[in-house]
Amino acid sequence: MLRFIGRRLVLMALVLFGMSVITFVLTHVVPGNPARLLAGPHARQAEVDALAARYHMNGSILDQYAYYMGGLLHGDLGLSITTRRPVLDDLRDFLPATLELTIAALALTLAIGLPLGMLSAVRRGRAVDHLSRVFAIVGVSMPVFWLGLVLQVLFYKKLSLLPVGGRLDALDLTPPRVTGSYLIDSLLAGDPTLFGASVMHLILPAATLAIGSLAIVTRMSRASLLETLDADYVRTARAKGLPEGRLLRTHVLRAAFIPVLTVIGLQVGYLLAGNFLVETVFNWPGIGLYAVNAIRNLDYAAIMGVTLVVSVIYVLTNLVVDILYAALDPRIEY
Repeated sequence: MLRFIGRRLVLMALVLFGMSVITFVLTHVVPGNPARLLAGPHARQAEVDALAARYHMNGSILDQYAYYMGGLLHGDLGLSITTRRPVLDDLRDFLPATLELTIAALALTLAIGLPLGMLSAVRRGRAVDHLSRVFAIVGVSMPVFWLGLVLQVLFYKKLSLLPVGGRLDALDLTPPRVTGSYLIDSLLAGDPTLFGASVMHLILPAATLAIGSLAIVTRMSRASLLETLDADYVRTARAKGLPEGRLLRTHVLRAAFIPVLTVIGLQVGYLLAGNFLVETVFNWPGIGLYAVNAIRNLDYAAIMGVTLVVSVIYVLTNLVVDILYAALDPRIEY
């Protein structure tokens, strides 16, 4: 197992290197001059050149990449031309909001998608099965940005039940920063009112982000459970009189969960990508909104920083999924 983890960590470094090369090249081939954009249309060329030198945007693309990698190896992700701050400091500020939203969406996906898919499989051909399949098709088909706008109109404008966006209202004081998650920090501060406000602001963006993954997990759970229920050993256990509830708990669910676990790992990447749209629609101050603003300003360092962070989270998630395979199925060895 340790040898397997070591190999995966080496491969992770290679994947991250490849991602850095691809992202760096793509951001630099886009037409535009970030230094001119930052200086303004009426700035003199000397001022533009000075800004390019300050943010190390002069020289060939190979020289710029070599300088960036040299700083990266020393923990320096560069300076953001959008915020005029080190990218590492920006990520420390914005990443907790994205993680809070992603974890909430993933929790909704697992809490609803797994039971719904299993119930649909156990009651195959009944009303709940047909409804879950319709829900899965609709959930996969809806664009996340359109769904977010519809939910805002419905729950904020029409029903006045939930906030339209942001992590808190304008007059609310943020909790003392410990983890960066308002839910956790408000609990640590002993402020139930602030915790409730944080939950209310989290519902709409988390539901919008979760709907696509929830539909996929529901469909995969149903398909995997149906395949396992048709296995020979399950029919043998039924023929011997094993109660249905015990059969599901002991023999079926664990075997059926392995393909579902793979899909869940993939959905983490989907949720992180969906954050870019959801955070923009709901004005959620995470790395998704930060990245969108960076792209508008051709902020190379910020774009690279967000890409590397998302890549690390995704690769580590897949490593955890691979390790969990062995815990679920003892026949799997590394």
